[in-house]
Amino acid sequence: MMRAFLAVELSEDLRTRIAQLQEEVKRRLRLEGFKGVRMSWTQPGSIHLTIKFLGDTEEQLVEPLRDAISGFTQSHSPVQIPIERLGAFPHPQQPRVLWVGPSEAWKEGEDWKRFAALHHAVEETCRSLDFEPDDRPASPHLTLARIKGGERWVGQALIKSGAMDRPLALGSLMIGSFVLMKSELRPTGSLYTTLWEVPLSNR
Repeated sequence: MMRAFLAVELSEDLRTRIAQLQEEVKRRLRLEGFKGVRMSWTQPGSIHLTIKFLGDTEEQLVEPLRDAISGFTQSHSPVQIPIERLGAFPHPQQPRVLWVGPSEAWKEGEDWKRFAALHHAVEETCRSLDFEPDDRPASPHLTLARIKGGERWVGQALIKSGAMDRPLALGSLMIGSFVLMKSELRPTGSLYTTLWEVPLSNR
């Protein structure tokens, strides 16, 4: 049994730009000088777009899942997701998670529809293999940090700095393939291992 998830990996250029943004956000928070803030920053090398968290997975399902995912990817072409805003869950005033992702306007275009169709195909494929269903709507985002204390202060600092309002120009995340990742929890953080990769159609 292993913890696993389906994901999309980032280009090195996008990782570099995200690392620079993380440093900028850290500087803004340090300038505010709040005490009692506890944040865990995602290592740039570990950032990915999670498509489907599978949880505890039997190893004998690794290849059947690959075959099932391969069964629909050739009917879908790559999708680009612009990484152009800083956001927060559950809301900016008291964030628990900081992330970067597309603008709301992007969700009104054709690329959003293609991404949503891909996400739905993954969900239905996993459901057919008896993985736990997830009925939440698709929300493409890359996690920058998790706030474990002082959420309200972090929210105030980010809103005051204007970081949540200005558009970003980090480039795009290309969904050209899906990877199956194994996640191992270590004292120093999660260790991710790629088990397989399935490309989308190049047509």
